[in-house]
Amino acid sequence: MSDTLLDDIQDFLRGTQWDGAEIAPLVGDASFRRFFRITSGGKTAMLMHAPPPHENPRPFLKVAQWLDERGMRAPAIFAQDPATGWVLTEDFGDQRMREWIDDNPEDEREVYATAIDTLVRLHDLPPGPFMRYDMSVYLREVMLFVEWYCPAMQLEVDEAGYRSAWKEALEPLMPRQSPGVTVLRDYHAENIMLLNAGKKGGTQGLIDFQDALVGHRAYDLVSLLQDARRDVSVALEREMLQRYRDAVEVADDFEGDYARLGAQRNAKIVGIFTRLAKRDGKVRYLSMIPRVWKLMERDLEHEALAPVAKWFDTNIPREVRNSSGGELR
Repeated sequence: MSDTLLDDIQDFLRGTQWDGAEIAPLVGDASFRRFFRITSGGKTAMLMHAPPPHENPRPFLKVAQWLDERGMRAPAIFAQDPATGWVLTEDFGDQRMREWIDDNPEDEREVYATAIDTLVRLHDLPPGPFMRYDMSVYLREVMLFVEWYCPAMQLEVDEAGYRSAWKEALEPLMPRQSPGVTVLRDYHAENIMLLNAGKKGGTQGLIDFQDALVGHRAYDLVSLLQDARRDVSVALEREMLQRYRDAVEVADDFEGDYARLGAQRNAKIVGIFTRLAKRDGKVRYLSMIPRVWKLMERDLEHEALAPVAKWFDTNIPREVRNSSGGELR
């Protein structure tokens, strides 16, 4: 940590109860944000730096407040300076859902069931004051696949046909996401904190929700159950989907919409992971691409994705779709 950065942190903390606290850098995520654990008097807090122009902490603050006011477990905000990107929050600790299940596989079903119940609670609320997950957003996201992955694999593809196929596949679900629900967009095992891990009735804390939009209730289910970062068995996926359906009234074509959004999200992720490797040098994300491809292939088998599946069959050779991701150039 540079002296300049340390000075900036100390300037931000001055005037708060955390003035003079110990500062320890933490591993960051796929963004430009940086995180630090602040310790003072035996208490800890989490410091996030989301510096403009690459980042903007205001959406995070807005969503955190909205969630907190409605009883959802977002971290409390202790101090903020959005203009410079500093936000001091409650510390949820180090126990992420991902690592807990890795160490305690016998708890997997219970932990996922709690995560499903959290979505049920969220979806029971009127949608938040956020922008809509409309067709333009869906298409902008899936275009990341042809903008980043295809060139990296030296593939010349029909981009116009790709966009058209996705529009055709996604249009039927649009009426079913009105009025919609709050969609956190990155609701998965590495963004769910276990606040009382191992204790009956333990709660789960939410993080990384700054990109929240109003959209379809199946989207965060896809994010959770078709996780790019860890394997979720088909049996567990089906059980958790049924748990959700037992608690919530869904449209007749819910399975089709789940497949549509699964394929859409997974195509986007392949593009994003490629961009992280090619543009930002974060090559560790390449190892996750085969898992995402496998999930997307399963989604494409649903009849709702027929136009998109046809495009993939025409434009992406089977040997490329089965590759490891290490062939990216």
